[in-house]
Amino acid sequence: MSQYAKSGSRCCLTIAGSDSGGGAGIQADLKTFAALGVHGTSAITALTAQNTQGVTAVHPVPSKHLRAELDAVFDDFAITAVKTGMLGDARTVRCVACELARRQPRWLIVDPVMIATSGARLLDKGAVKVLIENLIPLADVLTPNLPEAEALTGIAIHNARDGQRASEKLRDFGAKAVLLKGGHGRGREVIDRWLDARGTFEIRNRKLPFDAHGTGCTLSAALAAELANGRTPRAAARRAIAFVQRALKHAYAPGLTSLRVLAQRPR
Repeated sequence: MSQYAKSGSRCCLTIAGSDSGGGAGIQADLKTFAALGVHGTSAITALTAQNTQGVTAVHPVPSKHLRAELDAVFDDFAITAVKTGMLGDARTVRCVACELARRQPRWLIVDPVMIATSGARLLDKGAVKVLIENLIPLADVLTPNLPEAEALTGIAIHNARDGQRASEKLRDFGAKAVLLKGGHGRGREVIDRWLDARGTFEIRNRKLPFDAHGTGCTLSAALAAELANGRTPRAAARRAIAFVQRALKHAYAPGLTSLRVLAQRPR
């Protein structure tokens, strides 16, 4: 239950797909918003049939309905920060970019969700050009993982220098800052790299010995919430990454996949 009448409550909006398994997408975003003390609103771009084992079907939401969702939220709530997640196709990307350009929220986090951990494609190839030209230039922070950064830039990322080149190219698309997520990298550490007009820095964490679902969604939602709570972008990024690390260390593993995940965890 939300106290809509509470004075000064901070509101965030997630524009993303619904995960019927509850581990990613809209569901993960709203849980993250609540955990970080902001009121969460949502505009659903697609309905997925999804569980801990993968995505089996995707049903896009018509643009007319998506626009109605966005109007309903922006016309009633003072939205401080917006994050985008799974958009699915060029039509949806174009609709979202047009509405956000019109509404101009204080903060916009673009998570370019392109491929699920299971391998399912969540963004049509034809939508990539629209994403680069219409939505990324509006972003305060762009949060790709390594495969997404490679797909967007055409740069194969094998080391820190490649990551720097890819981040610089992503900023050239118009994003004010890039948080390149390192969870797909090799080695014993997860190295997240931040790049903005002031320069770059790295955040390193020990890689945990199991896979997790929805970490990218949770990170971008946490970043939006921290910005809504008044943090600077750099501070918000550090706090969002720390939030995800705490969540992973204390996470539970639902679904049939949990048997494999739990078996991998250190005792």
